[in-house]
Amino acid sequence: MRYTVKQLADLTGITIKTLHHYHKIKLLEPCEVTQAGYRLYSTEELEQLQQILFYRELDFPLHEIKQAMADEPSRLHCLVKQKEALRLRKQRMDRLLTTLEDSIRFAQRGEHMDQSQMFQGLNKEEWEAALSEQNRYLKENYEYDMLDGQAIDPQELNETAQEAEAFMSGLAQALRDGWSPADERLQGLLTRHIVYLNELGFETTAESFVDQASFFVEDDLHRNMMESQQTGMSYYLYTAAVYYRDRRRESHQDESNGQ
Repeated sequence: MRYTVKQLADLTGITIKTLHHYHKIKLLEPCEVTQAGYRLYSTEELEQLQQILFYRELDFPLHEIKQAMADEPSRLHCLVKQKEALRLRKQRMDRLLTTLEDSIRFAQRGEHMDQSQMFQGLNKEEWEAALSEQNRYLKENYEYDMLDGQAIDPQELNETAQEAEAFMSGLAQALRDGWSPADERLQGLLTRHIVYLNELGFETTAESFVDQASFFVEDDLHRNMMESQQTGMSYYLYTAAVYYRDRRRESHQDESNGQ
């Protein structure tokens, strides 16, 4: 079967002007041009157009689409790659929608959203924009550059944000449920979080974790973020961190005495 430009436009929703442009840049060429100048497209070009539109949904510029399609060994291989890319994009959009919905709820209540929740699902450019304000605050007030020229890895930051949100949510729930800072369940939550931080290469010790918790109490911006999630949470974290540190010290001391 052959399709004219108009028929192809009606079938796909692509404008005739766009199809002419795709022909001009050799992205999608008709299988035949009649003596009267009519462009005709076959099922093969229809399938190519489908792949092009999938790439457009992934925000590929036209020159990259052309190169990608030229590099693909087969239509099936191309579709499988596009499916995976779209699946990952859907996951990211789902995270962004959740973050947006949470942001709306906090804004409606007139509260500040915890920073670990604010940035979930962001890409590299969005992370750079989101972190720039906080980094400027730290440099102006503490002469500390948390980026320090490091390249931003959005996947790692999104995973870290998810872990931070889970930890903070667990901490807030523990406070609401009345767990004492010495409660084994709460101490287990701290232990798992510190192990995760060390797995990421942050080299977090019991001492440095207390220092971080102390900073969250003393710094207005970070304390307000935590307190907006649950009143008293910054002090609760600090107390739990101190208990965690002291228990680790005692454990090390017992081990030394037993040698």
